[in-house]
Amino acid sequence: MEASGTKRREHLLTREALREGFVHKMIANSGSALPLLTDQERQASLEGTLAARPSTGDVWLFAYGSLIWNPAFHYVEKQTVLIRGWHRQFCLSTPIGRGTPDRPGLVLGLDRGGSCRGVAFRIAASEAETELELVWRREMVTGAYVPRWVELQGSGVPAGTYAIAFTINRRAPNYVRPTSEADTARVIGDASGILGSCRDYLFDTIHGLEGFGIRDRHLDRIARLVHERPTSDSG
Repeated sequence: MEASGTKRREHLLTREALREGFVHKMIANSGSALPLLTDQERQASLEGTLAARPSTGDVWLFAYGSLIWNPAFHYVEKQTVLIRGWHRQFCLSTPIGRGTPDRPGLVLGLDRGGSCRGVAFRIAASEAETELELVWRREMVTGAYVPRWVELQGSGVPAGTYAIAFTINRRAPNYVRPTSEADTARVIGDASGILGSCRDYLFDTIHGLEGFGIRDRHLDRIARLVHERPTSDSG
């Protein structure tokens, strides 16, 4: 069975850290006003998502950001795919992981409209609930995302294949509407937090996509703007 793969640097979001509730503790101890889901709410979200799956058998999970380069869950296959109706966007403000309350960063979400090329991971049915519980401990801590089933398109997946995708919750208090690429680059270039800098998050995502032959010109333009800015010494 294939696991998380080769990493470009050490990441704090390991399987062990997720099992121990690292993300929940990080937010809870930060003094942030972000609302936290209870264990019961998070488990109900996972169970409800699995109960709504269009078919039985193995479960596919769609990755568009950090799950590509640091999945931290076990899977048996990965394929480059396209989804429609959603696009990759820096639309979630983060005052903790990749930023601070005084200088929040930005991370990716799937916002409505357009399309998105990413990576679909197939998780064995026998391990789906266990592995996805780790993913929920990582992505479904504050309710900033809405898990939903999206149809995959790609030569490596059968027609009619659906995957779980974490789409942005526009009602979340830290959802931000897209601004100019220059403003996005300014925030990313200056922000850093417990999990590292937003610059690294951006470049890791671009490198992760490139490993699958995917180019995101929007991210490339932001990266060029970030490269033109000096690295902040604060944060």
